Amino acid sequence: MDWSILLDKTILIVIIFVISLAIAAYSTYGERKVAAFLQDRIGPDRAGPFGLLQPLADGLKFFLKEEIIPTASDKFLFIIGPCIFMMTALMTSAIIPWGMPLHFGSHVFSLQVADLNVGILYLLAVVSIGGYGIMIGGWSSNNKFALLGALRASSQMISYELSMGMAIIALLLLSQSLSIREIVDMQQGFHWNVFYQPVGFLIFLICAFAECNRAPFDLPESESELVGGYHTEYSSMKLGLFLFAEYINMFISSAIISCLFFGGYHFPGIDSLGLSPNWAAIVSIIVLFAKIFFFIFFFMWVRWTVPRFRYDQLMRLGWKILIPLSILNVLATGAWLTFFK
Repeated sequence: MDWSILLDKTILIVIIFVISLAIAAYSTYGERKVAAFLQDRIGPDRAGPFGLLQPLADGLKFFLKEEIIPTASDKFLFIIGPCIFMMTALMTSAIIPWGMPLHFGSHVFSLQVADLNVGILYLLAVVSIGGYGIMIGGWSSNNKFALLGALRASSQMISYELSMGMAIIALLLLSQSLSIREIVDMQQGFHWNVFYQPVGFLIFLICAFAECNRAPFDLPESESELVGGYHTEYSSMKLGLFLFAEYINMFISSAIISCLFFGGYHFPGIDSLGLSPNWAAIVSIIVLFAKIFFFIFFFMWVRWTVPRFRYDQLMRLGWKILIPLSILNVLATGAWLTFFK
């Protein structure tokens, strides 16, 4: 075993973990500020300058709130549900290439925890496991509103994962690789996949909203119908884990969209700048995070602009529109590659 590689991976995992939590915490602040801007309000402005300490106050509140576990619940599953949801949200970051490698003398520090040659399959597998956390949390609460939220979440995730998988298949036909780093490197210059797969990108983006339970697809926790949905009975940090995991999912989804369709850490003209390897790596990290923050803002923008679907509309969109459209997209991509390339 190469202990230097193990140390590098451990350091990178810790850095990604801290960054993910920090972005999730300040995404709550950003969302409230975006909502305030769109609704002509001020938003958080009391805790620290411009309200920048509001996420710390919210986190402290979660830690200090009373811990309540319903008497009639399955206590083990009630506790393990949010843990599974949080764990799978963090696991998806392992295959994302966050930038070009850093060089320290002869030592190369890779900014990707695991460059799997089946990275896309790993992504789909881990995302599907995340649904179990919601289902277990809703069922173990022994609450009808939580159970209905869990049922909605499971059916919604299954429906939209099919369309997401078909959108990725069309992308794989173009790239001929399951490795996310290879897909990113194929988009150097301005050869972004969004120009070759606009329909696939649109389908993937809609499915990402549904997988993250973001409005207008937030039916599993719709407070107007189900009080709080699958996390109705949760309090303190268990509720905090569910909420944090949703924001981490939004962060990771934005990173994956950037990598699959918008060139990842590449941008046009980066090779012509004549930068040293380390400066090129730093610029590539900034480029990727700029794309990520744009999509996070887009997630928030849509939430505070588009009203929530009815559940029958949500299922109809998934099964009668997105799945047939994604199948046609795969067939069209295959035909184009066969006859015109």
